[in-house]
Amino acid sequence: MPVTPDAARLITCPPDELRRASEATLAAARSGIERLKSLPAPRKPREALELYDEATAALSDAKDRASVVRNSHPDAAMREIAETAEQELEKLTTEINLDREVYDVIASLDVSGEDGPTRKWVEKQLRDFRRAGVDRDEPTRARVKELEEELVRIGQEFDRNIRGDVRTVELPPSALEGLPADYVRAHPPGPDGKVRITTDSPDLLPFMTYAKDAAAREQLWRTSRLRAFPKNVEVLKRLLERRYELARLLGYANWAAYATEDKMILTERNAGDFIEKIASASDERGRRDYQVLLERKRKDDPSASRVDPWDQPYLEDRVKAEQYSFDSQAVRPYFEYTRVKQGVLDITARLFGVSYRRVEDAPVWHSDVEAYDVLQGEALVGRFYLDMHPRPDKYKHAAQFTLTTGKQERRLPEAVLLCNFPKPGAEPALMQHKDVETFFHEFGHLLHHLFGGHTAWAGLSGVRTEWDFVEAPSQMLEEWSREVGPLQTFARHHETNEPLPAEVIQRMKRADEFGKGLWVRQQMFYAALSLELYRRDPKDLDPVAVVRELQGKYTPFPYVEGTYFHLSFGHLDGYSAIYYTYMWSLVIAKDLFTVFQDKGMLNPEPAQDYRRAVLEPGGSKDAAVLVKDFLGRDYDFRAYEKWLNAAS
Repeated sequence: MPVTPDAARLITCPPDELRRASEATLAAARSGIERLKSLPAPRKPREALELYDEATAALSDAKDRASVVRNSHPDAAMREIAETAEQELEKLTTEINLDREVYDVIASLDVSGEDGPTRKWVEKQLRDFRRAGVDRDEPTRARVKELEEELVRIGQEFDRNIRGDVRTVELPPSALEGLPADYVRAHPPGPDGKVRITTDSPDLLPFMTYAKDAAAREQLWRTSRLRAFPKNVEVLKRLLERRYELARLLGYANWAAYATEDKMILTERNAGDFIEKIASASDERGRRDYQVLLERKRKDDPSASRVDPWDQPYLEDRVKAEQYSFDSQAVRPYFEYTRVKQGVLDITARLFGVSYRRVEDAPVWHSDVEAYDVLQGEALVGRFYLDMHPRPDKYKHAAQFTLTTGKQERRLPEAVLLCNFPKPGAEPALMQHKDVETFFHEFGHLLHHLFGGHTAWAGLSGVRTEWDFVEAPSQMLEEWSREVGPLQTFARHHETNEPLPAEVIQRMKRADEFGKGLWVRQQMFYAALSLELYRRDPKDLDPVAVVRELQGKYTPFPYVEGTYFHLSFGHLDGYSAIYYTYMWSLVIAKDLFTVFQDKGMLNPEPAQDYRRAVLEPGGSKDAAVLVKDFLGRDYDFRAYEKWLNAAS
């Protein structure tokens, strides 16, 4: 039976122990693969697959732990060792993927008598071996191996340059006019009389939303668009070049063609067509949104001829306050971090029939980190860690990271949320509603990993569905942050304990409809940028020119010369060409949500049906089949279209 989760022990240990643990994993994985290759024919499928599954799962878990250390550990020595360990673990993974003997063993197995999930997993493995280049000649495989190893190092460098570059602007205290009182108190003037605002999210987002001083907003906006410049100029160039070379070696026209082949969307052309479909559907609404912002700007500046990008969040907030009677600052006292956290826990526990138990003595890598066990009755489902507040050298956005990939009767799943929300302290940690949505979103990823972490094979565990489905469960869980019933269970004023009034929530929902067209167009800019950078020949490619071209095509905000957003666009490493997946998944998420709209958002019955049909199977079925199992039909575009066209 699974033992008590303890993966954090291997990321809270001394640096030398982390190194030794990585070396032990490498040795064990090599041993398992050699045993696999030495099995005499005819090989028993279950015996062979168990050896392969355990060896690859051990490598995957060790890489995931190293990634958590690299992105969150406060000790530079630990981060450095984790980077090196990750490189060595990826190196062995690549060797296995290119090992023709391993492929031949798996291909020789007769799995016709095995269950559906096992047959599906073997089918995926053989496909992935071929995509890795296992059937290429020796010189090609050797070059593929070199490129794969180099790409790991390049990706780490790209991410490190983003993570390590927090910039600060120095402003007069008057620049804080319009900011909430708790924000102003948290940013007192220094000895020189200036206040300092960083590019970290808890500083950046409220400032861009509320600061009345347009020049100060512009200064902070421009500063944020310089993160990772100039370091990532050359790094991104190498990333694009090496991925293009790798794709060509493997027989693909470009990296985008390679990256889309094993997704629901299947081809880069389909991805491009999808981007254009969504951009076209949102075009008119985006134009109307922009015109409203321009008219609002002219109330302050009658001579204004355009809206600048540093104006957008501020003007959108003003429009919502003045035309929709929704004051976003007025709801912040109802979204104090600890109450929001408890609300997420309480709602998901009720829906999915589990409980959460704080593990006070769990090893953690920073005092901010909290550990929780997930229980089904008395049975342990898994463990997760919340690392939710910003600090130096930590991951700068919000994401779920894997610690352990679960496997039935063998290991329990473990995961980490790395976020950057306000931290409770002398001032209450008041969140914007967008932060609340983000919390629910990332918790959706976490539940998918934990509930899906009990499959018979680790290779099917958790979120191992097609990548362009992965965001759907997390996007759907965001809906619980927008409706009266769920919100009033936790959105209470931090001083008076009064619930957020229903009529305020309804105004918030109506106000949130405004700006949707611009948001969708902006998302399509990101999607097109990621696709185009990876579908074009990198020879003589100028990323700034591509940004300039696509920003002008998809958004009403022309490229601002001297800014380099793409250099801190971390998705260009991890997601590479497939940022479109966020909107593709949203189409599915809106359809999944129709069931809860019909049956009740706090009704455990549809939630547990959804858990069984969509979350628990992991990668055992194609994503489209998982969705059909829940909906009773194929998913379609109608719910998304209704959402997109909802009146503002």
